[in-house]
Amino acid sequence: MKILIAEYAVGAGIEEYMLEGRAMLVTLARSFEACGHEVIYPSSGTIIDSGTAVDTERFEDTLVRLSKKCDAGLVIAPDELLGDLTKIIEENTTNLGCPSDSVRLCADKLKSSLVLAKENIPVPLTQGEGAYNGDFVIKPRFGCASEGIHRSKKGVLKDGFIATEFIKGEHLSASVITGKTQLLLTVNRQSIKIDDIISYNGGMVPYICDREEEIADIAKKTLKVLGCRGYAGVDIVLSDKPYVVDVNPRPTTSLIGITRVMKAQIADLILRSSFGELPQKVEISGCFTFKKDELFGF
Repeated sequence: MKILIAEYAVGAGIEEYMLEGRAMLVTLARSFEACGHEVIYPSSGTIIDSGTAVDTERFEDTLVRLSKKCDAGLVIAPDELLGDLTKIIEENTTNLGCPSDSVRLCADKLKSSLVLAKENIPVPLTQGEGAYNGDFVIKPRFGCASEGIHRSKKGVLKDGFIATEFIKGEHLSASVITGKTQLLLTVNRQSIKIDDIISYNGGMVPYICDREEEIADIAKKTLKVLGCRGYAGVDIVLSDKPYVVDVNPRPTTSLIGITRVMKAQIADLILRSSFGELPQKVEISGCFTFKKDELFGF
């Protein structure tokens, strides 16, 4: 098959996300090629050791042109852009990622939190306007990454921001592939620096704990409720319950570690989520720890 992997930072030349974006692109391209598929990817100048780069003019226009030439495609982009970019893939070829409607729901941090709460999935108390007073995490209503996220005790929300109750606990994520069935890949530990500003610094894959089944159940239910398919990541704070604090309807940075410890090819699992049957489990061996600022080596 001819597979399009459209990673936004590499394709559009966005330096802010380049380290993580390039590392995920390399990881996926190597895996698809290892499975015998041809890979093409849009690039604004960055060249990797797998796949074939195609010069980007305007990212969206390049995505339209390339998706028409491929058997399937996968987009990785900031959540606020991902819905529209995924729609382009859906209109022209088989989408290997989450459906565009699901992506848009996940990107709206307020709406998705309310949807999950109605389904009795633990989420932090969240408000979308007005004054707040307590211990809250302030973050953009739409968007991804940790930039712009900070902790605050009191204030008035600006337009476009939400306040979520600060939950003390372990910062984890669950990486799950959803097709006809759901497959937990790993539970991961996130390195989060919590000060006035909250920042993501890397992670450990996998993170072994005696509450893995509880975490996996919540993550899988979350992705079903939000309509996700393919690979997605669920960010969780593990306290008295596993609280869902964010849902990433796309490949995440944890993928880099997962492919270092998982016997199966991630590309095969992604394709099987769309075209076949997923296994009941995957074999994991060892542990991989990475720092965000070291991803230039991938």
